[in-house]
Amino acid sequence: MRAIAYRQPGPIDRPDALIEVELPKPAPSGRDILVKVQAVSVNPVDAKVRAGAPPLEGRAERILGWDAAGVVEAVGPEVSRFQVGDEVFYAGDLMRDGSNAEYQLVDERIVGHRPRSIGVAEAAALPLTTITAWETLFDRLKVDDQPASGARAILIIGGAGGVGSAAIQIARARTDLTVIATASRTETQGWVRALGAHHVIDHSRPMAPQIAALELGAPAFVFSTTHTDHHLADIAELIAPQGRFALIDDPASLDIVRFKRKAVSVHWELMFTRSLFGTPDLAEQGRLLDTVAELIDAGRIRTTATETLSPISAATLTEAHRRIESATTRGKIVLEGWEPRHD
Repeated sequence: MRAIAYRQPGPIDRPDALIEVELPKPAPSGRDILVKVQAVSVNPVDAKVRAGAPPLEGRAERILGWDAAGVVEAVGPEVSRFQVGDEVFYAGDLMRDGSNAEYQLVDERIVGHRPRSIGVAEAAALPLTTITAWETLFDRLKVDDQPASGARAILIIGGAGGVGSAAIQIARARTDLTVIATASRTETQGWVRALGAHHVIDHSRPMAPQIAALELGAPAFVFSTTHTDHHLADIAELIAPQGRFALIDDPASLDIVRFKRKAVSVHWELMFTRSLFGTPDLAEQGRLLDTVAELIDAGRIRTTATETLSPISAATLTEAHRRIESATTRGKIVLEGWEPRHD
């Protein structure tokens, strides 16, 4: 099978940053399913791993990709949720080969049934960001449990990115929260409004005065998706006493002492934690994705795919990585389809 991989970590402008390799087609065992990959999307984690992490132990190359949609090609003997021919979507496991390959093995417990009302490329944009957003809202921030003080509102910093775009929609579809999103450009401000944000503020300017001007009160919840270290003092000022703060990015340092006076709880989300540690609730991710598919098919949330490149190749993936590293993308970049073989 064809796969897009790298052999040495490094910058995207290297000629061998991402290359096409030929590998044996894997066979499923246990609870694994083998998926014929039809579309993938690219996330910041792809660029971070490619830039700094060597191939997995014992491997000459590393295959990235943690968002995919495709069709079940074969199933392991212990699989119960899927059968050959099922259309699926999933984010996968950080410590296994990724989705930038014609075929991928993935544990059935972290796979969802693909939404029927959208195309394969639109579905591939969803898994990693919706899992991250969902777990942050309901498992980390526990937004259904309102703190004793603060407005029933959530501030989502970086609302136009992939996770922010998902979080806005899930919060609107599944909660009664007032959703405040941040965006700094006219284009991205329009995007987050279209996704359902009640209010939009500009994170390139001090946010606390803008929150005060809304006259809603201090939000009980803040979800930071990017540049958390830059915004930390502002967040500490604007969040409600006994509020809850969550982040997903990787600041070089994070001094949370400033939250002590308000007794703010701090939560770090990583959607790969369940698969990394084989937690007892691993199957929650598969159920979560099935719920997301139902919300999509009911018209309550929509895909965050904004651009589709074709085919899936080293060249198109390299271009997608360049755009992701620019930190100016809106929504998700998706790659669809493999070039036909001519051998």
